[in-house]
Amino acid sequence: MRKIEVVLPLRLFSNLDSSESTPLHSQLTQIIEAAILSGKLEPGDRLENEVTLGERLGLSRPTIRRAISELVNRGLLVRRRGVGTQVVQGQITRGLELTSLFEDLRTAGLTPKTRMLEVATVPATKMVAEKLGVQEGADVLYIHRLRFASGSPVAVMENWLNSEYAEPNRARLETLGLYSALKERGIEIKVAKQKIGARKSSALEAELLEIEKSAPVLTMDRTGYDTSGHAIEYGKHCYRTDIYSLEFTLVSR
Repeated sequence: MRKIEVVLPLRLFSNLDSSESTPLHSQLTQIIEAAILSGKLEPGDRLENEVTLGERLGLSRPTIRRAISELVNRGLLVRRRGVGTQVVQGQITRGLELTSLFEDLRTAGLTPKTRMLEVATVPATKMVAEKLGVQEGADVLYIHRLRFASGSPVAVMENWLNSEYAEPNRARLETLGLYSALKERGIEIKVAKQKIGARKSSALEAELLEIEKSAPVLTMDRTGYDTSGHAIEYGKHCYRTDIYSLEFTLVSR
């Protein structure tokens, strides 16, 4: 992922005209959008900051901010805390097949990477116990990971595994998806119940995903079962909405 700051040449803004009926912020939006669509600004490129851009163009900061906000709303730019305003990466889409995020990223031609945040044996909460079919307070394996796609953080992933089943190798979890790591141990997820939702990110999620505090995230809760119907794992994941989406086909009756 490129994180360089790209300064667009002044000639691209030569047609800005305050006498036009089109507001200046709309003219600026159109110019930056054209730069993105033409490839002058590439996915991951960081736009110069609002103050510098305004000074170069002789425009007020509110005008610059309004133009950029419009591009953020259109899904072309994203504001990332500690990084700045960047051109959005290509979206990762997931269908309704039973796949792992790791597999989805590879299919999309991206390079998946995992940062292990925590691996620990913990007592099952009431909710986790119900999902895994174990007694409340029983030992379960907790796995907390941050998944990257070609350098960009895309998902915060929490999983709880039934302790009756083999513990996946931690080192392999950094190079494989959970389902692949389990399969290496002879455990295969065949069926899953899944719920999709959306909410505001927590402070920790926003920090890990490098998004604004309380920015929206896509959520997925999933319980995976083996061929005998035994619950193997329960997962709660959240995804950045600017680079991840769900896609499926609907057929009328």
